[in-house]
Amino acid sequence: MSILVNKDTRLLVQGITGSEGLFHTQQMLAYGTNVVAGVTPGKGGEWVEGKVPVFDSVKKAAEVTGANTSIIFVPARFAPDAMLEAADAGIPLVICITEGVAVQDMMRVRNYLDQKKVRLIGPNCPGLLTPGESKVGIIPGDIAIPGNIGVVSRSGTLTYEVLYAMKNIGLGASTCVGIGGDPINGTNFIDCLKMFNEDPKTEKVVLIGEIGGNDEEKAAEYIANKMTKPVVSFIAGQSAPPGKRMGHAGAIIEGGAGTAADKIKALESAGVRVAKHPEEIAELLK
Repeated sequence: MSILVNKDTRLLVQGITGSEGLFHTQQMLAYGTNVVAGVTPGKGGEWVEGKVPVFDSVKKAAEVTGANTSIIFVPARFAPDAMLEAADAGIPLVICITEGVAVQDMMRVRNYLDQKKVRLIGPNCPGLLTPGESKVGIIPGDIAIPGNIGVVSRSGTLTYEVLYAMKNIGLGASTCVGIGGDPINGTNFIDCLKMFNEDPKTEKVVLIGEIGGNDEEKAAEYIANKMTKPVVSFIAGQSAPPGKRMGHAGAIIEGGAGTAADKIKALESAGVRVAKHPEEIAELLK
């Protein structure tokens, strides 16, 4: 089993003819993802890789191909409108890879997508991977094998490291969800924990957090009260100085809040085993 994406996912790529969109479309196709359409305004009627039709609008692409998921590879200044366009076209799942989307724009987009009941992953995220079924995003396909461990992460590169460490000792993932590290995003830790908890084939969960905000503390409360499956975690940024942003826009300790120590304490109090370093996660899972 999996959450969010699987072999039935019919993917539409917004910005498919740009350098990033084209490269990752090729990677997703090679993995076996069912990419049914692309969208680049003004390039409707073209084809990518000889088999993916390009349309001028998401609405037309969805009507013709039955796409049920969209992934966005467009520059930051165009990304808000791309997300809104996907929502207006009735796409229920939207993944935005783009980094650098303005916070004010994301507040407006998030409010609109919530009204439309559209699930957003990202922005500034690596996407999703259901090993052996569907790769939607930029997570390398060869670093994970199918299995029963759900992975949710704010950090892209740490996600790759953990998936590869799991693979090396024969542990596979049901689905990996990179939720992104921006202050305002779509799907959060609790959303993913709930889906993994309800997925009959997911038996354990890995939560990869980082300094800044209080999402990990909220997740710890949910785990303590609702989760029926064991959770292993790692918190990045344990040596980060207060007031200095580290990597992601949301990874900043302000006013003494959002520290790694606070997050680790909350998670351990909820019964979560917290790794001291990323490669330890695979061992804790065993």
